[in-house]
Amino acid sequence: MKLDTSLIHAGQTPDPATGARAAPIYLTNCYAFANTDAAAKVYSLEAPGFIYTRVNNPTNDVAEQRMAALEGGTGGLVTASGMAAVFLALHNLASAGDHIVASTSLYGGTNTLFRRTFKKLGVSVSFVAPTGKAMAAAIRENTRAVYCETIGNPQCDVPDLDAISAAAHAAGVPVVVDNTFAPVICRPFEHGADVVIHSTSKWIGGHGTVIGGVIIDGGRFDWASPRFPDFNTPDAGYGGLVYARLGNTAYITKARAQGMFDIGLCASPLNSFLFLQGLETLGLRMARHCENTLAVAQWLKQHPAVAWVNYPGLPEHPDHAVAKRMLNGGFGGVLGFGLKGGKAAGENFINRVKLASHAANVGDAKTLVIHPASTTHGQLTPDQLAAANITPEFVRVSVGLEDIADIKADFNQALV
Repeated sequence: MKLDTSLIHAGQTPDPATGARAAPIYLTNCYAFANTDAAAKVYSLEAPGFIYTRVNNPTNDVAEQRMAALEGGTGGLVTASGMAAVFLALHNLASAGDHIVASTSLYGGTNTLFRRTFKKLGVSVSFVAPTGKAMAAAIRENTRAVYCETIGNPQCDVPDLDAISAAAHAAGVPVVVDNTFAPVICRPFEHGADVVIHSTSKWIGGHGTVIGGVIIDGGRFDWASPRFPDFNTPDAGYGGLVYARLGNTAYITKARAQGMFDIGLCASPLNSFLFLQGLETLGLRMARHCENTLAVAQWLKQHPAVAWVNYPGLPEHPDHAVAKRMLNGGFGGVLGFGLKGGKAAGENFINRVKLASHAANVGDAKTLVIHPASTTHGQLTPDQLAAANITPEFVRVSVGLEDIADIKADFNQALV
């Protein structure tokens, strides 16, 4: 199936018991087993089946299959939030004494997770420019992952995933990519990534109503490497299972059997149902988001009150050539800009918008604006903000699906 078709059909057929065409919402926390032998086989992963909704659920299963189809992966694991997806994706790879290489251009919550929580867990993180050369130079013997975002939040940089993946793979390290800002328009597995995550709360959900995340396995990394002993030693909890022997489902099976089973950052089946609704129109909505965002960027660039505009769809953006190669059908739904009056002018703009909302979210059908330096990235030091190119006058805009004339009119009255 083509991508737009798979976003409507993948992972589900009409319910065999009732004929229900939509995926049912299975609001159950447990499942009855036929007998003790059947239960034992499901628990030991010898046979497929549902155990407990913390681990797997029929509605969640459809969402996982459909989001794996979105990215061209071999399996998925839905989580309670995007941050839960980030945590579990890397918890599956790194433990105390291990190391991660991460981009300097990251969502503020991810940055704080790496600097604070991972430090408490004994996992060190090096923050470097998201280039193949810089990330290769930062890799150590104990490095377990290279991490970046397809489109950096809120810097709107577009790392060359092909170069980063080549550099990481040359050192035997997998690449984990947060593709939240680029669903449909980029498929990181096609550029060498090994694991993809999304905050499904954003464009996949699409309406600012529900929280969730997903981890998707690319199925191509060789987990038999000595660098990953946890994948190559028997798991006593599952009858001595060696995950690396599972081939293209090794990573996601381990994430579910160990990470999700033990920590329980699970998705609600109702949330998964709502994400399935979002996926059905994702292709259409992303096209409109990208169209509107480019139009706003071009318009802001000509406005006399605006000092600069940062959007990869503009030819002068430093990553425009990479974005044209990696992104297909648009350049994303977020832009940044600064006003000539500096921070005060930016705050005045945010306080004056009427159609747009001042909110800490992106990917909503509604246009949203925020001042990253004092909110989403407010926990960073001045040096860390500078490394991420988040200046005092920076305003982030998540452009919605409204008529473009109304968005421009609202911004125009606020730019005084």
